[in-house]
Amino acid sequence: MQTQSKWHDKVLMALLCGIISTISAIAQNTINIKLLDKATSQPVTDVTFEYGNQNGVSDANGFITFTYEKKRSMTFSHINYGVWSLNDAQILEMIEKKTLLLTSVTENLYPVTVIALRSKNQPSKDVKLEYRDQLAHDAANILNKKPSLNSIRKGGNYGFDPVFRGFKYDQLNVVLNGAQSATAACPNRMDPPTSQMAPNMLERVEILKGPHALRFGTGFGATINFVPEKRRFSEENDVYGRLSNSYDGNGNILRNEGQIGFSGKNHDIAVFGSWSQGNDYTTGNGETVAADFERGSFGTNIGFMFSENSQLSVSAVYNVARDADFPALPMDLRKDDTWLLNARHDITFDEKKHLKSWNTTAFASFVDHLMDNLLKPLDPRMLNAQTNATTYNFGGRTEGVWNFENSNLFAGADFRQEGAEGIREREFLMGPNAGNTFTDNAWQDGFISKTSVFAEYHFKPKNTRFIVSTRLELNNGNINDLTEEFENNNGESQVTQFNPSISIGASKNLSKGITLGVWLARAQRSAGLTERYINYFPVGQDPFELLGNPQLDPEINNQLDVTFQWQKKNTLVSVDVFAGYLEDFISSFIDPSLTPRLPNSPGVRRFVNIEDAFKTGFEINWRQQILVNLEHQAGIAYTYAQDLERDEPLPEIAPLDFRYTLSGSYLDGKLLPELTFRHVLEQARISEEFGETETPAFSVLDIRLAYQFSNSARITAGINNAFDENYYEHLNRSVRGNNLPIFAPGRNVFASINFTF
Repeated sequence: MQTQSKWHDKVLMALLCGIISTISAIAQNTINIKLLDKATSQPVTDVTFEYGNQNGVSDANGFITFTYEKKRSMTFSHINYGVWSLNDAQILEMIEKKTLLLTSVTENLYPVTVIALRSKNQPSKDVKLEYRDQLAHDAANILNKKPSLNSIRKGGNYGFDPVFRGFKYDQLNVVLNGAQSATAACPNRMDPPTSQMAPNMLERVEILKGPHALRFGTGFGATINFVPEKRRFSEENDVYGRLSNSYDGNGNILRNEGQIGFSGKNHDIAVFGSWSQGNDYTTGNGETVAADFERGSFGTNIGFMFSENSQLSVSAVYNVARDADFPALPMDLRKDDTWLLNARHDITFDEKKHLKSWNTTAFASFVDHLMDNLLKPLDPRMLNAQTNATTYNFGGRTEGVWNFENSNLFAGADFRQEGAEGIREREFLMGPNAGNTFTDNAWQDGFISKTSVFAEYHFKPKNTRFIVSTRLELNNGNINDLTEEFENNNGESQVTQFNPSISIGASKNLSKGITLGVWLARAQRSAGLTERYINYFPVGQDPFELLGNPQLDPEINNQLDVTFQWQKKNTLVSVDVFAGYLEDFISSFIDPSLTPRLPNSPGVRRFVNIEDAFKTGFEINWRQQILVNLEHQAGIAYTYAQDLERDEPLPEIAPLDFRYTLSGSYLDGKLLPELTFRHVLEQARISEEFGETETPAFSVLDIRLAYQFSNSARITAGINNAFDENYYEHLNRSVRGNNLPIFAPGRNVFASINFTF
């Protein structure tokens, strides 16, 4: 027995020595860990970590590098994955596996919402954000899933223009992968930038609330960043793909999309396409809304890995739209052809140096848009009209990332120039001008260039993270084809303005699961192309024609956001309260001294600065796992906005919006039922200056059921507006000729199917 005991002691001693030896070896060597998204298995970049006196940021391939330190914890943070820590045992497990899987969260460092489009997490977490989003022909449909985001609807099924906290148009910074955008060619914004984003090639959408994130541009009210799929480099040559189809009964909407890709160790080539078309739909009371449209997107994303530290991504997208009805506008979209071209290079450096990585992007977008009234049911038909307009948007962006002790720095520069030109032709069929054709110069070949430098500094002493973000912009605008009357009414058209913006924020972990954030910013934005150079076009929410004003002062948003997050094992509550004091707010006044171009126009508005305005509101989100297979979540958003100069509400402010979702996961995650209830209060705070009318409250119930009948195939079916509610959104424009708003679709039965390989 004594001999056996000595033998056991020797074995235990050997094991202990082996463990000590292993830990010692780990401690003496540099360790590389790859951070991967749990849903997509793709590398996660820009994750910051702190480990004792060590800190860093994951590189373009998702790697972090550190030296093991016994009995220390490691803290991570990322805008899409939140803040979390690993203890010593978890660090050793991570080292053994050489990877760490990350799960995205909804609310984190910034006041931000992240919408994952293709999550493969447990369905209870992301059940409503799946393959049906890829089939959307307008990316604004995806944004409208959040109660804080609404859209201005001028057409039945296409061209929805997003509004966030009452900020719209150029007050929202809409970008693709942090750099590229597109400029609407239609003066009435039938083709807003969001309509040019192809959902079937996106991974997620980041809604960076307020003017706090300045790396990607001056997000005066918010930055909406559409993030494309990551490249899929693989050790062995591989082929992958996807095919999805759906049908909506109300409007006979047929959608199709697909992708095929070829990946290898040094390359990833993906080709994709989508096509959607639909007809008029019926409202809850059986009325018909003109909603015909045809929409397609085709393109390729190509990635090359030159080395472990260097890779290039190139993309080209061609969007096409045909014969889209816009019942709230004097014309319909006849054709829209858009090209988006993009190239980005990423390089990482030796982790021993402060400079960690550098990325550079070059982009260009071109839009060719034709609209006319030839298919409008006009009686009597006074004139035929058409406008052929084109826009361009090109530039570049370069940014470096530096690591220091307990801090990180993002800094760089960017340039963007956009311009528009277009001529409206009016052929009179009746009246004293019958037989004559007149032309109107809509954009006057106006352009705006923006040259900027920016920086964002993260500093984390103990359990508080401070972020300082700043952007300095030189904004220059001019007209190449100035009309005499515009010059007489406005004087000098060339203007150069300097726009400084700064944001300071702090996020503190008060205790386990409780985080408080305070964000204060001052952002300055120069007027956009429409506000400066539009030339007698009815582009607002009322039928008045609008005249641009090159001499507009930049508008300023002084905004405070306070965020609170409470998280336990099965519950997450997040609150965001904001208040903004707006100086030199850009609006418009009716100018009786100006004569409109169209005989049926009530007059002309001129863009002006109003001295001050005020906005405040909140967003609350709550998610809870009720049972193992059942989850519910609720969201509510409200904005109060007041024109302090006119002493009346600001126009186009959506009312309080409440959403509740109950979702389940059964049969090992194969059966996914979901109920979504939405209730919107009446909007009685209206602007009489802009002819707004009160909007009644409404409630809508949607039902959805998805079934994963194989590893590669999934079918989804459901009913939207199950009770056939007859309602309209406050931001819906009125139909031309009868002043009735565009009512939303009534009951709609839909089905979709998806295959992947």
